Amino acid sequence: QVRLVESGGRLVQAGDSLRLSCTMSGRLLSDFGMGWFRQAPGKEREFVASITWRGGSKYYGGSTEGRFTISRDNDKNVVYLEMDSLKPEDAAVYSCAATTVYEKFLQKKFDFWGQGTRVTISS
Repeated sequence: QVRLVESGGRLVQAGDSLRLSCTMSGRLLSDFGMGWFRQAPGKEREFVASITWRGGSKYYGGSTEGRFTISRDNDKNVVYLEMDSLKPEDAAVYSCAATTVYEKFLQKKFDFWGQGTRVTISS
């Protein structure tokens, strides 16, 4: 059974950097395309970034491209989201997601989800 656990969320100031981690257990991370999503209170879930199985391709949502970087370490079974120049509007619960199906990955339709980690930003 796939389990995803996010960590690293905390209170930071605007302009700070923060790295989130998503650790997979139960399966090999290398079997999955991975993504990060976020959801702020009262808003719909938003795509943040995704990365292919070996990390060769990365995709970003429009509001985070250039400031956020997704990466993965298949040996450690961990996916990261490095967030720089954080803005108050980046505050949200960030969740990672996984799928083994490439077509679903391209459509940002993931099968497995973590519970999320909260990022709070003070201005």
